[in-house]
Amino acid sequence: MQRLRGIGVSPGVVSGRAVILIQRAQVLRYQIAPARVEPELRRLDASRARSREQLVDIRARVARRHTELASIFDAQLLMLDDPTLVPRAAEIIREQRVNAEWAVQQVFHEFSGVFDEVSDPYLRERKGDLSDLVGRLRMNLRQGVATARDLLRDLDESSVLIADELTPSLAAQVDWTKVRGFATDAGSRTYHTAILARSLEVPAVVGLHDASQRIQPGEVVVIDGAANEVIVDPSPQELARAAHHVDDRPPAATADAERRRPASTADGVPIRLDANIEFPDDLAAARYSGAEGIGLYRTEFLLTTAPDAATNEDRQYEIYRGMLEGMAPGAVTIRTFDVDEDQLASRLARRPLAGGWEPEEVRTSRQGLRGLRLSLTRPELFRVQLRALLRAARHGRLRIMFPFVSSVEQLREARAMVIDATDDLARRGEPVPRVPIGVMIEIPAAAYTADLLAREVDFFTIGTNDLIQYCLAVDRADERVSRLYEPLHPAILRMILMVRRAARRHSIPVSLCGEMASDPALLTLLVGLGLTEFSMTPGAIPVAKQVLAELRHEELRALARRVLRLATIDDIERELLGALGRLTTKS
Repeated sequence: MQRLRGIGVSPGVVSGRAVILIQRAQVLRYQIAPARVEPELRRLDASRARSREQLVDIRARVARRHTELASIFDAQLLMLDDPTLVPRAAEIIREQRVNAEWAVQQVFHEFSGVFDEVSDPYLRERKGDLSDLVGRLRMNLRQGVATARDLLRDLDESSVLIADELTPSLAAQVDWTKVRGFATDAGSRTYHTAILARSLEVPAVVGLHDASQRIQPGEVVVIDGAANEVIVDPSPQELARAAHHVDDRPPAATADAERRRPASTADGVPIRLDANIEFPDDLAAARYSGAEGIGLYRTEFLLTTAPDAATNEDRQYEIYRGMLEGMAPGAVTIRTFDVDEDQLASRLARRPLAGGWEPEEVRTSRQGLRGLRLSLTRPELFRVQLRALLRAARHGRLRIMFPFVSSVEQLREARAMVIDATDDLARRGEPVPRVPIGVMIEIPAAAYTADLLAREVDFFTIGTNDLIQYCLAVDRADERVSRLYEPLHPAILRMILMVRRAARRHSIPVSLCGEMASDPALLTLLVGLGLTEFSMTPGAIPVAKQVLAELRHEELRALARRVLRLATIDDIERELLGALGRLTTKS
């Protein structure tokens, strides 16, 4: 038996088998059953095959323009075929019975040590090629795995999560009926996720430094939030104590009533909480979480499950109709396709458009040609989607939202196409009810012209993920600058406030979706900024309700006023977490 000391941030005692999450490497480490070994090996082989196809394609495209640069990808192709890379990962899967993502990551660590010891500078630089290749293998292993909830779906119902760090947006997606508690290497009492843990009443210990390295997947662990410790390989007495605490949980009927309770602050200000979903199957999770409606349905995921969905009006209509009927009487906001031209081209490969797709040489610049911009360049496809949406509107409360809008001209062109699609249906004898039309504010140009766009639409949705990325010029996938992706940057807070004020002046509703809404600490600040409608991952909704119910609206407004006067992210975070610590303790 081993005791690891940390900081208990949420009381309670639970036990379970450890699942290891290394979030900095975006890898979940867990033990698999013997029957899962062969399917896991097949996943690894499929990832290698997809990676090879992608690298060969990239090499060919680069060679057409810069022959000398193609050799960069020759090195990666050679690594992919190296008998000590992917075969070594397969060996780890067989011997340790762990998932493929973790096996690939382990091989990367083994190889990295070799590269670090090489004295030749040229050979040392090949570590970058290895890192790029491993990242590609991991990306292809994630195909068909959309969220943390999907990654965790095969776990036992008696698991505990051990992580290097646990962001609120990820924690909010975990199925806490299966994962009983968590412990992290990082963190403090004012850690964002600590606030979430207390609201969930999930036992948690943070600040353990190296627990994710010392605990092995599948080991039995006890998490004792009150005693500030994690017990590895506990005694029968410790396990019995944890089992007694699990039996003390509130009855399911009480928990269900809490989930369905409308959200509001402690002083009675109503807050609307909708769900973001990606697949029709997510509708059940949204309803279970207590969502009032669907604030964002990402239709581009239709293209990943049905290759002909972009051109098949009836297929789209049936899916949209099912969404509306399944969420009734709640409203469903459906976003039109938000893909770039490469993504769309790959989906249309089996059924190319008349006239074909432009070759690579013709597409001189693909940056930014996505969302509504791309839809407007493909009117045939756009009309198919609009007709399917308008047909479905008879079966529930539909709202149509356009993504990646940067000008009034684009919006007017899109609205004209909605009218054309309505006329098409009228000629078929299919009446169309009035459908609210809105835009996602996710580009600084849209935020700065929100007052102009508000005259043309029925609602706004602030898409914080892209808004932060484009406002701060940060590529979230680029590790060199991803640390600069800061939701609490003063510019982001001021931009959100500007959009909210523009919407209020024109009397249209405004909601906010994205990872900011799923973070309970940031959510409280957003309420202080005057927002009262949010859309988030379904798992975050019960947490949001509990956090908001402990805080008064006037106190949050005062907090927001103080925060808006601060100049640095560190100052803002310190003020926010300090204030929440005081307010939640007082309540």
